Amino acid sequence: MADPASYRPKSSDIPTDPGVYRFKDAHGRIIYVGKANNLRSRLSSYFVNPNTLPPKTRTMVHTAAAVEWTVVASEQEAIQLEYTWIKEFTPRFNIMYRDDKTYPYLAVTMNEKYPRVMVMRGDRRKGVKYFGPFYPAKAIRETVDRMLRVFPVRTCSAGVFRRAQRANRPCLMGYIDKCAAPCVGRISQEDHYALAEDFVAFMNGDVRPYLRELEEQMHQAVRELRYEDAGRYRDDIEALKKVFERNAVVLPESTEADIFAFAEDELEAAFQVFHVRNGRIRGQRGWVVEKVDDTTKSQLVEQLLLQVYGDMEDSERIPREVLVPALPTNADEVETWMTQRRGAHVDLRVPQRGTKRQLMETVQENADGALRLHKSRRSGDITARSAALRELQEALELDQPLLRIEAFDISHVQGTNVVGSMVVFEDGLPKKRDYRKFNVTGEAARDDTAAMDDVLTRRFKNYLREQSDAPLVLSGELEPDDAATAEEQRKFSYPPSLVVVDGGLAQVNAAQQALLNLGVDDVPVVGLAKRLEELWIPGDEFPMILPRTSQGLYLLQRLRDESHRFAIQAHRAKRSKSMINSVLDTVPGLGERRRQDLLKHFGSLKKIRSASVEELQAVSGIGPKLAQTIADTLSEDSTAKEQGKLQP
Repeated sequence: MADPASYRPKSSDIPTDPGVYRFKDAHGRIIYVGKANNLRSRLSSYFVNPNTLPPKTRTMVHTAAAVEWTVVASEQEAIQLEYTWIKEFTPRFNIMYRDDKTYPYLAVTMNEKYPRVMVMRGDRRKGVKYFGPFYPAKAIRETVDRMLRVFPVRTCSAGVFRRAQRANRPCLMGYIDKCAAPCVGRISQEDHYALAEDFVAFMNGDVRPYLRELEEQMHQAVRELRYEDAGRYRDDIEALKKVFERNAVVLPESTEADIFAFAEDELEAAFQVFHVRNGRIRGQRGWVVEKVDDTTKSQLVEQLLLQVYGDMEDSERIPREVLVPALPTNADEVETWMTQRRGAHVDLRVPQRGTKRQLMETVQENADGALRLHKSRRSGDITARSAALRELQEALELDQPLLRIEAFDISHVQGTNVVGSMVVFEDGLPKKRDYRKFNVTGEAARDDTAAMDDVLTRRFKNYLREQSDAPLVLSGELEPDDAATAEEQRKFSYPPSLVVVDGGLAQVNAAQQALLNLGVDDVPVVGLAKRLEELWIPGDEFPMILPRTSQGLYLLQRLRDESHRFAIQAHRAKRSKSMINSVLDTVPGLGERRRQDLLKHFGSLKKIRSASVEELQAVSGIGPKLAQTIADTLSEDSTAKEQGKLQP
């Protein structure tokens, strides 16, 4: 890795103007693009003391071999240039948003002589009107089918259109009155174009004029006793109403807004947006991004807005309001940039209350679900799991396949209620019935290293002890049912192919030593450091760095995160139980059985505290005197805690 001092520019050579800078690696590839109001101030911050930088930024600075910059006239120009270069060079240390699906749009090709209604995906085309995106794809087909009853615009391809012209015979859509058949002259070019304009106007929300016209035609047909025509008009009205009412009214009809929300973990973030037009949700879209830098919520939002609205060729699609969960750091500049692209004012803000805030909470729920779905799809892919296990086996140079991996973690609060967790993955998937938790007490609870040593020692002592009983089952000396029972009782009899601990070199060396002390020398141990996602191997001075796109790294991260979650869950349960027991244990005359009855009846200590003396007496075995004692004791405990909080 390069030394930042080797390519650090002189401070006096860096201008103080706004601009865009580029870090390049030794091969000349651009690995990061950023912008700044003051280039000298921003670039100097990377080199003053690189060791104090956030871990991933520090990695970027040490990966780079050169830095260049370009001065621009204003921060708006810097925003545009930064976006252009990120899109062109796709730097590895910049955030790159990708759609989690390819969303279909309803498109009307107003740039053609005979406009066509069609479903389109991918890049936008100039002169084409887009509506959506629609999800699922079935929704767009239903919309088109209903709309063609009233606005029979051409839907056929260019080849089918020319063939019909040569044969002077329309296609099936023309025969069933869902196409005006301009190919055979049933409608003129001008009238067909006007029909397409009406289609676009209706989809834009100009609904009532068309409904009123159809209702008048229906009533006129009834007056003239043309009941078949009246029935057709009635069906047309119902079709248009279903299109119009597909999305419920959520905001005033004048509302035009894009509402963003996102869910994130330490590795990825999932964004969702609802496109609200005329007070209705006209479409939904989502992105998933890998967090390759130490980014804040504001930075994530800024990069998303630049890439979403920077890709839009049709500036009219930028709405009047853009609602986000957090404002970008330079919100005024981003708002000005969007205003310039739209050609009219754009209001960028965070909704605080009312229906827009409620709708953002719905978008947030969708983002949470999208992130869960993305991770479950990735973990459930058998090809990805196989690739992950194979990558890890090759990277660690192991002879045996990784059929069973166990991950360990420690959770506590200032050394109290220390709990260790063991989670198990077999064939790359969690095996939750084999999860175990360990209560750590005494000298072993003094620090994380000692606690990890205690947990691993206990786990592998059980393994060694239970191994001695395994031949009984395998030799057939037990009956089948007894063998199954014995096998179930052997909680630790299966050795893992790999042990993963949360931490760096110190933690992994301690874990290895714990196994060697027991004589277990055939189980490999690795540590995954959370800050830089480095893989540490016992005895190695330097960590192993797996590619960020590695399926093996993703599997290790899932193991580490799952062991952390399980440890925290066990710690919270233990802490809650100890707090409840410690308070109720001080109540004179309240035995163990009555304590359990109280907890079973009320469900929590909080509810017991708030219960009246009469409500306490509803528990079996608790009379008026004991109920009063319980109430007084819990009240004194609450008062003492409150006074402790107020003391300086």
